[in-house]
Amino acid sequence: MTAYPPGSGPPPRVFTEPEALAVVAANRQGVLATLKSDGHPHLSNMLYVWDPDRRALLMSTKAPRIKVRHLRANPRTALQVAGPDFFTYAVAEGEADVSEPTTVPGDEVGRALRPLYPDVPDDDIQALYEQLVKDERVLITVRVTKAYGMTIEFD
Repeated sequence: MTAYPPGSGPPPRVFTEPEALAVVAANRQGVLATLKSDGHPHLSNMLYVWDPDRRALLMSTKAPRIKVRHLRANPRTALQVAGPDFFTYAVAEGEADVSEPTTVPGDEVGRALRPLYPDVPDDDIQALYEQLVKDERVLITVRVTKAYGMTIEFD
């Protein structure tokens, strides 16, 4: 990388929405921002799956977590996703739906959570469903309404 004096480096390149969504689609880790009751942001590291057909982010968490309470009170949220370097990122904004916890192994919520655990082999699926119930897992679905981001392209 070329050394640039302060203020003389290349300008940022703002992503088009498809470019920002490509960064989201290429990753599985992000930082979810929810709003606390006092209006300040609450940030949580999250694993997610991008569903391009529904234009939705899918995340699993435990029902007692504070982010669940925040999203039920105010569903507006954003997920920041880091790109391959420090100067590249994307943000997906939208409104979240939070399911009720899975209560019976293999119920509708449990099956909806299945894509979030791709490393669990099919022959272990019953054990996964039982653990999801034990953990009081819920599905967070963020319907993305806006995506943006940027990069800085160095020589």
